[in-house]
Amino acid sequence: MVGQRFVEALAARDVDRNWAVTVLAEENRRAYDRVRLSAYFEGVTAEELTLAPPGVPAGADFVLGEPAVSVDLASRTVRTEAQSFGYDALVLATGSRAFVPPVANADAPHCFVYRTLDDLDAIRAHAAGKRTGVVVGGGLLGLEAANALRLLGLSVRIVEHAPHLMPLQVDLAGGALLRRRVQALDIAVDCGEGVRDVADLDADVVVFAAGIRARDELASAGLARGERGGFLVDPTCLTSDPAVWAIGECAAVDGVTYGLVAPGYAMAEVVADRLTGGSSTLDTPDMSTKLKLLGVDVASFGATTGPLDVVYNDPATGVYAKLVLTDDAQTLLGGILVGDASAYPALRASVGGPLPGTLADLMASGAAPVGLPDSAQVCSCHAVTKGSFLDAVADGCVDLPAIKACTKAGTGCGSCVPLLKSLLAEAGIVQSTHLCEHFAYSRQELFDIVRVRGIGTFSELVTAVGTGRGCDLCKPAVASILASLGGGHILDGEQAALQDTNDHFLANLQKDGTYSVVPRVPAGEITPEKLIVIGEVARDFGLYTKITGGQRVDLFGARVEQLPAIWRRLVDAGFESGHAYGKALRTVKSCVGDTWCRYGVQDSVGLAVALELRYRGLRAPHKIKAAVSGCARECAEARGKDFGVIATENGWNLYVGGNGGFRPRHADLLLSDLSTADLVRYVDRFLMFYVRTADRLQRTSVWVENLGLDYLRDVIVEDTLGVAEDLDAAMARHVDGYVDEWRAVLDDPAKLRRFVSFVNAPDTPDPTISFTVERGQPVPISIGTRP
Repeated sequence: MVGQRFVEALAARDVDRNWAVTVLAEENRRAYDRVRLSAYFEGVTAEELTLAPPGVPAGADFVLGEPAVSVDLASRTVRTEAQSFGYDALVLATGSRAFVPPVANADAPHCFVYRTLDDLDAIRAHAAGKRTGVVVGGGLLGLEAANALRLLGLSVRIVEHAPHLMPLQVDLAGGALLRRRVQALDIAVDCGEGVRDVADLDADVVVFAAGIRARDELASAGLARGERGGFLVDPTCLTSDPAVWAIGECAAVDGVTYGLVAPGYAMAEVVADRLTGGSSTLDTPDMSTKLKLLGVDVASFGATTGPLDVVYNDPATGVYAKLVLTDDAQTLLGGILVGDASAYPALRASVGGPLPGTLADLMASGAAPVGLPDSAQVCSCHAVTKGSFLDAVADGCVDLPAIKACTKAGTGCGSCVPLLKSLLAEAGIVQSTHLCEHFAYSRQELFDIVRVRGIGTFSELVTAVGTGRGCDLCKPAVASILASLGGGHILDGEQAALQDTNDHFLANLQKDGTYSVVPRVPAGEITPEKLIVIGEVARDFGLYTKITGGQRVDLFGARVEQLPAIWRRLVDAGFESGHAYGKALRTVKSCVGDTWCRYGVQDSVGLAVALELRYRGLRAPHKIKAAVSGCARECAEARGKDFGVIATENGWNLYVGGNGGFRPRHADLLLSDLSTADLVRYVDRFLMFYVRTADRLQRTSVWVENLGLDYLRDVIVEDTLGVAEDLDAAMARHVDGYVDEWRAVLDDPAKLRRFVSFVNAPDTPDPTISFTVERGQPVPISIGTRP
């Protein structure tokens, strides 16, 4: 990472290309984001972690898989096993290696370090079918390694020789609270314990994450080393040789090595500046850290001990905070946050100045301060001050992507992004509605671009109106747009790579790594024969069954390779996908209506079935739920849905914009006493207008509130925008073009090949999945409780 940053920084300054740069790399891949290394176990690919697209920066020559093995200072030559390279200036960015303590049997086949993508691949391969894992080291990397083993389904124990977790970042009290939060995740923690022999750990997998050591072997050429290792350099990052520089974790600046990326980036900038005639020197690096480890926010900044401490400790909510102040309590020196780090950007930027509020208020709101001095550092990864930020704004960088491109603020760990947004607002700049940094358009605008230009793939769209290769924001959003416009099966071609995990497997991923299966049961109406089929499938595949709130049967506990066989049985019996996994229509709930109920005034079941079949498979910015009640008693709870229909003596009342969930909202009455034909027409327009104009992940409730009910009524009833015919036609195309997604998968061998637990062992089920029995049904065994 630091080496890549150096070549980019040099290229930016060396506009006349006076320097020809050759990069020798030990790994066979270009630089990637080691800060997000653990995301590799959460499905992020190596390509998505890369920091170095091909050809960037221009002019640099990259030699991969060929590390430098020796340096001749006299002749200014670097040698690899295969060739030699002369140099005018040599920049050492050899990084560090994982430290393995002197423990007996540490070289056993089941022992690993947690350093590179290759290390992670080796851990993943060995962990298949194993049950227990131990991580030696309870620091930042140790907790990340523990989470990785947990994601692989192992029962995990952390062994830390210090009295508490993360001893370099948090104090004893913060470490104690962190330990409780980690143990609550079924991870055992043993602090204050050393390890003498790997055999004593009694684990299937052992990962050493006990620190790093500088890669300074090339110092044997005659370069001075720091007392604790690393190439000894001065504040300009120059070694004892006038033509050799060292940056990053391999460098010992005045004898001190830094194990964070931010100081490494600062060193890269200093050397790039020096090589192009500048006079930069390295300031005291900012060692601030903010991470989410095992789901727990942890942050430290500035000094963690000092003259005066202000402590907030709430064991009930698992939140701990300590601020370090000068003895007159007027200047913030640093602090520690565990459990809630929302105040981190504001507090870190205030170090060296007055506390931007009371600690209690900051912990309650996490609000960013206003009135920060220009010298306040708002991004520690790239050493960007508020003054630099304001200069960029003055130069025309008026949104977050532009700020990132101009200053690199927010492109490191990302923890400063909330503060950057606050500062943009403080500067009076209205925030952009752009979907993400890859598309300078809102979702609505992208929808129109795709529709008008007839674009059929993400690649076509990003080539036409975007930049880069997309991200986890724009890819699913574009996938939804393409699906909404009838862009074929969601697993066709490159569309498959755009989908979220649930859509990728057409099933809902559960906490134990299994999937749930939800066949469509329109309006909850089902024949005895179909009920029997569901029961037989659940019995034969050992699935847990539960009736949902949406009048369907949810089948839990299916392994990914079982999904096709389960759906073959269901499809043959006449079922189709219920789209429980997608941002699409889920259900249209109903009461029994006038067919059975003494109070019913309309056929609510018949209408609900018709509506669910009409809108099934309709992709939208968010999931859609609906209901039809046969009378004003509202047994189907229609007013809690995205659209709800309630029968009257004269027809149907239509409600829109309701939802349950985190922020429940009752739907608003849009139209009254409609005929069935008029009701369907206006629901068509309501849904299609929502699909086309809502923001990404915007519920209909928020969308309706933003539009205003009167405006919405004018559009879909009075046709004030002149789009009604277009909306009607779009819905007609959707209805006519509907194809059951699971049936299409079963008919396509290429799509079926996706449904495996292990790509390199397609016939092997995931051995980490196991069940016990509760109340006569199989339920997953929680990680950490497996025998």
